[in-house]
Amino acid sequence: MVGQMTTFSINQNLVLMKKALILSFFSLISLSVGLAQEIMITGKVIDDQGVVLPGVDIIIKGTTKGTTTNFDGEFTIDAPSDAILIFSSLGFSKKEIPVDGQNKLDVILVPAAEQLLETIVIGSRGQPRTKLETPVPVDVIDVSQQAINMPQTDLGDVLKASAPSFNAFQSQAGDLSSHVVPPTLRGLAPNQMLVLINGKRRHSSALLLGNQTGTSSNATDMSFIPTAAVQQVEILRDGASAQYGSDAIAGVMNIIMKKGTDQLTATLSMGGYPGLEPDMSDQLTPEENILERGFDADGFNYQFDGNYGVAFDNGGYLNVTGTLKQAKRSIRPSVLGLDRSPLYSSDYLTNQTTDTYGNPIITNPELVDALAAGNTSLAAEVSTLEGLMEARGIEQKDVASYAGNPAINLGVLAYNFSTPLTENVDLYSFGDIGFKYTEGFSCFYRRAAQADRTSYALYPNGFRPQMYSNQFNTSFASGVSGTLGEFNFDLSNTFGANKMAIGMFNTWNASIGESSPTDMYLGTHNYLQNTTNLDISRYYEDIFEGLNIAGGVEYRVERYQIEEGQEEGWTAGSAGIYTATEDNEALVGPDGLPLEDLSGNPIVDENGDPLVLSNAGYSAELVKGYALNCQCFRGFGPDNASRNFRSVIGAYLDVEMDFTENFFVGLAVRSESYSDFGKVFTGKIASRLSLSDNFALRGSFSNGFRAPSLQELNYSHSYTFFVNLVPFDGTLYRNSSAAARAIGISQLQEERSTNFSFGFTTKLFDKLELTVDAYKIDVTDRIFQTSEFDATEAPALGPVIGSGLASFRINGGDVSTKGIELVANYTTFLGENKLNATLSGTFRENKFEQVVVPDLNTALTDDELAAKYVDRASIGQFETGTPSSTVIGTLNYSFGKFSTMIRGTRYGSVENLAANEQNLFGGGFGYPDQTFTPEFVVDLGITYKFSDMLSLTVGGNNIFNEYPEIHRYENRSFSLFSNYQQGSNGSYYFGRLTLTL
Repeated sequence: MVGQMTTFSINQNLVLMKKALILSFFSLISLSVGLAQEIMITGKVIDDQGVVLPGVDIIIKGTTKGTTTNFDGEFTIDAPSDAILIFSSLGFSKKEIPVDGQNKLDVILVPAAEQLLETIVIGSRGQPRTKLETPVPVDVIDVSQQAINMPQTDLGDVLKASAPSFNAFQSQAGDLSSHVVPPTLRGLAPNQMLVLINGKRRHSSALLLGNQTGTSSNATDMSFIPTAAVQQVEILRDGASAQYGSDAIAGVMNIIMKKGTDQLTATLSMGGYPGLEPDMSDQLTPEENILERGFDADGFNYQFDGNYGVAFDNGGYLNVTGTLKQAKRSIRPSVLGLDRSPLYSSDYLTNQTTDTYGNPIITNPELVDALAAGNTSLAAEVSTLEGLMEARGIEQKDVASYAGNPAINLGVLAYNFSTPLTENVDLYSFGDIGFKYTEGFSCFYRRAAQADRTSYALYPNGFRPQMYSNQFNTSFASGVSGTLGEFNFDLSNTFGANKMAIGMFNTWNASIGESSPTDMYLGTHNYLQNTTNLDISRYYEDIFEGLNIAGGVEYRVERYQIEEGQEEGWTAGSAGIYTATEDNEALVGPDGLPLEDLSGNPIVDENGDPLVLSNAGYSAELVKGYALNCQCFRGFGPDNASRNFRSVIGAYLDVEMDFTENFFVGLAVRSESYSDFGKVFTGKIASRLSLSDNFALRGSFSNGFRAPSLQELNYSHSYTFFVNLVPFDGTLYRNSSAAARAIGISQLQEERSTNFSFGFTTKLFDKLELTVDAYKIDVTDRIFQTSEFDATEAPALGPVIGSGLASFRINGGDVSTKGIELVANYTTFLGENKLNATLSGTFRENKFEQVVVPDLNTALTDDELAAKYVDRASIGQFETGTPSSTVIGTLNYSFGKFSTMIRGTRYGSVENLAANEQNLFGGGFGYPDQTFTPEFVVDLGITYKFSDMLSLTVGGNNIFNEYPEIHRYENRSFSLFSNYQQGSNGSYYFGRLTLTL
């Protein structure tokens, strides 16, 4: 009993002691909070010459909370009375100042020895370096600052206007190609550049889309990354497969999300194309010049962006961005002459068209009415193409094919989050979710003269099919990072998914007949990617001048799926088939004459007699060869549907050594194992040698690897293409298909590359930084797509494709690209006003080295097969289809409440090579090749700041309305203008309101 009481007494004392300790702990916290109450601090920041400095970053040390100075160099911030404020600005040394209870702080920043202070994450896992200190070229684009005065709102457009080696081409045709804008680097394919978000691999779109590099590729959809969520973008212009994995043959782009807090920024941007038609009269034929084109104001864009960050007491943050966008379509019609593109045929005009059973179809009721009224002059008029079009109020531009930007409705919500778990470990997460509806004019106009594709009952004057897609995009990354003893670590998981549901309206399946739907669901593409990474590094400060060793592993899972659409979109109907209703029935119409095909030819036997069908209900004959499937774009059917998986395991080792303060060497090796391609080993060496404080040499050598994507391996589809306005139907088959086995096409193999670069960095006159880099990239077994084979060229295909056409994806040959890139940046002050000038350029040569043709089962000669295996147009598109040079000059100037940006961009020449020879306009026979001369466009943005909270920006893109040259006569069937330089929309003017709270 005594022992029990003693134990109770001890326990009671322990409880009292715990309560006392807890009470003391909270008392100390309350005391510290009381001693460090937040106060409002104001002040001004100037340089050592007394010039005010706008845009200086001010951060409370140990937190992410901060602000920036206004145009007058003034700032206001709430901070604890014992806080330390960190002041930093481009071109100036960082400064830390204790608050010490002061309510007013005036700060002087002095110029730094290095003018470019942006520390770079990409390309190194060692200590932070500036742009001038890296062993390979890296562009650092401060998106949050540059976007203020820019007319561009999409991230891809902002980067394209800032970095000449980067491109994001907006297709204006090509079925679904306009629904995703693929980013490219150094003239290589979109899937040869790796995109990272906060250092983590970004997933690609589900779509395998055509692009400007000569072959179809999967690509990251940049539209789902809100510009307002991005702080800066780093573009590593160097092969980096050994560092980051496959897809990094051309380089790597790392998008760094905003971390700012306690500030709400909202922008409303509005703009459009005023429809200023260029003078094309000297480039058009007399017949084309008399036709109206009607360049109306269009392409109006409305976009709202909001960004807000919340700071946590423990130093963590949550930054959230929302974007809503509506972009109306722009229309640039290709209006061809009436003789070249007649809306009606002679049979249509004279009511000679018949149905499957030989019954006449009245297609010109105006003629019937005129004859019934005895008006012979009117009858003669409406019997002509021009007369009937005028009677129906139709102009040639109304029935032309429309190029232009698609209509887009977009909504994206993105976030960036981090919070400490312990003193040395942080939890982080970032991601986005978005929806995009895209609707484009990407199909040729189906003229009423095309009897196999049009219906008088549904579309008496023909129709223009329109494609649309609904995309759902999700990305979510989370992880923990920090230090364990002397080691840095980062454990993360990144999930990404893209789903595209595809549809079409203003269409029909002619082989079904008038019961066909005119709005069809064509199928859905899904792509999912999940990547798990563990990265560990350690920095040894006492080995030479610094040694960093990093290593890690990655496990990635991918899934690609095609879901079939509704049956009417991909099936063959029986509308043009005549089935016997009695035994030994002759194929004659109600007039007793043989039934006619679509061309008006009688269907007879070898003796000229009507065909006879032997068995009632069974014997049938194709009378009218109506086009199968959904018009313009066949729906995805059971033969296209697929569900495919892949896993990839990778490991890397990265060593970076500063042997001296002036000599750096980096080595990286990587091994990856693909579940469908086996193992691969890549490596890289990079070095930098400083010859003086202001001059350094740098260079690298690496090899790379890119496995075919799941989209490339498993996408198949049937399609319609036009040659001289004549439609043909073909199918792109998988390499695992019966058609591929029949002709001898093998499975796709990986692309391999070697990458060499060499250059220098220098600083001149204390204010001018210059980098110049030369490079050469060789890619073997690059993936292309063949031209179409028919059964006469490849008889082995006959049992599989019948009268259709077949094409395949193949490792077509070896390519290379080489070039020189330069970036010059100059910053100075004119009085109290800051001037920044940047000149950057790339000068590139792409070359198709050789075609690699296997032995195939064809009847073609070796030369004929090589020309069809990788055709001349694809080679030309890669070599000369995009500008070989791009030079961008930008001036940014701030004065008082104004800031302005003016940018000039020169696009080099482009050459279009045709796939086949043909009769040329004006006589002769040959290739209708064309060279487009260089183009120069000017962008302008001017911002006026009414107050610290409200500003207005106005300006434009291509403000002088420079259009590229139009296509030569033979090539202007779908689009009128070349679109590979500045595009074919003309000038764009905008206004933007920015609210900051």
